[in-house]
Amino acid sequence: MSDQTLHFLLKLLLYAPPLLLGLTLHELAHGYTAFRLGDPTAKTAGRLTLNPIKHLDILGVLAFVFLKVGWAKPVPVDPRYFRNPRKDMLAVALAGPVANLVLALVSAILLNGAQAVMSAEPNLVQSFFLLLCLVSVQINVMLAVFNLLPIPPLDGSRILMGLLPPQTAASYARLEPYGFLVVLVLFYMGLIGKVVLPIVDALVSLLVG
Repeated sequence: MSDQTLHFLLKLLLYAPPLLLGLTLHELAHGYTAFRLGDPTAKTAGRLTLNPIKHLDILGVLAFVFLKVGWAKPVPVDPRYFRNPRKDMLAVALAGPVANLVLALVSAILLNGAQAVMSAEPNLVQSFFLLLCLVSVQINVMLAVFNLLPIPPLDGSRILMGLLPPQTAASYARLEPYGFLVVLVLFYMGLIGKVVLPIVDALVSLLVG
């Protein structure tokens, strides 16, 4: 096995678990929140599960590999089931990023706790665990911050639509078919990196010290 292949496998082993868990809990949080608010759509579609295969979006995974940000397959939500569609959709939209921030916080606690009890020179297994926790913090902060961007269909746009006047929100929602193209253009121009990365770096530094 070549050094390049070994490096790729180690990187895959390091990044795949926290990415899959982060994406899965993000979408599960959306679906579970909608379910608790009266919408059975996600449950009926089999999306209230910890099985990552049910949530993966190939484009979102490829975006993470090449662009360092990613997303999962959106959980179906039908606001007609909600008592207060605008308020409840706002809660559903917030649930995903909040789940990632909670997972990032838990990962940071594990990282800081492990560093406190480990020796100054950790062994290979301990070093891998520390790296895994750090990567989990980075990935989950990135998922939260990226998804809070107010670009349809990202969660930030759902949150914004819940705050805007109904007519303005309806007009804004019409941008959704072009959202992915907008994201690509902003990436190409470097604007997303300039907005997202400083926030991610600041939050990661705050969590891990």
